[in-house]
Amino acid sequence: MPSGTSPSADQPANIDTIMFDAADGHPLEATLTTGTGNGPLALISAATAVKRGFYQKFAESLVAEHGFRAALTYDYRGTGGSISKRFNPRHITMSDWGMKDFPAALARLEQVAPGHRVVGIGQSYGGQALGLGSVSERFERYLMVATISGYWRNLGGGWKALASMNLIANPVAAVLGHVPAGLGLGSGLPGGAFADWTKWCRKKDYFFSEPRFDAKSLFALVRTPILAIGSTDDLWGTPAARNGMMDYFVNAPVDTKWHDPEMAGGPIGHLGFFRSRFRDTLWPEPIAWLKGENSR
Repeated sequence: MPSGTSPSADQPANIDTIMFDAADGHPLEATLTTGTGNGPLALISAATAVKRGFYQKFAESLVAEHGFRAALTYDYRGTGGSISKRFNPRHITMSDWGMKDFPAALARLEQVAPGHRVVGIGQSYGGQALGLGSVSERFERYLMVATISGYWRNLGGGWKALASMNLIANPVAAVLGHVPAGLGLGSGLPGGAFADWTKWCRKKDYFFSEPRFDAKSLFALVRTPILAIGSTDDLWGTPAARNGMMDYFVNAPVDTKWHDPEMAGGPIGHLGFFRSRFRDTLWPEPIAWLKGENSR
């Protein structure tokens, strides 16, 4: 959708492509959707290897249909529109996304309305980012969608994913410096981040024993109310996988909910919650929670 146009909805919304830098100078590309409502600002953080455009319909719904002041989607460094020739993809770590890109995106969103209340939405890795980012106190509430630990034994069919990562994608990344789209692992990843992901998926505690940072202590700092939702047909998002991540938010009030695809009106899987076909079935309750309109 071109900059400045509005979706067909209750209130006008402006959609603009913007650029900003993380603290270390890496450029990040984002889509900022703004409106005239006085609801929260919403930061939407993506799953691994998913471009920000996947979340745009949800962002537009927040602003145009639910009165949110603004919503920001963005691409992590080394992915989508946030690729820079000045930064070697082999040196981009997966933790950079949460520790550098996530806080930068939040700061840019807050420029829309300084002092306004802010909520977050994170899918898969986008939920992990709340723990890694050291800015959780700036969120009033945080919705986590299919946020899990990637430890392969807890994933349904995890051995297939691990084999694909280690036997196919890792050798390609070693040669090219990145994992291109088309290998069955999403839209493409920088080599350094992919190496982290592969390593962590082999470990029972995922990145919670990573020596480069103390994830346990970082997660313990989070006191933001969290609603963690998953779907019963998510092959990866098993109860064990979700508990393997959520159990580390030891000081945050965490509420959980499972969605049934039959009641939702179709398959949901790991990524499907944000598809617009669920606008009237899956979206209303968590959006109301983000606005503080109900107890869930």
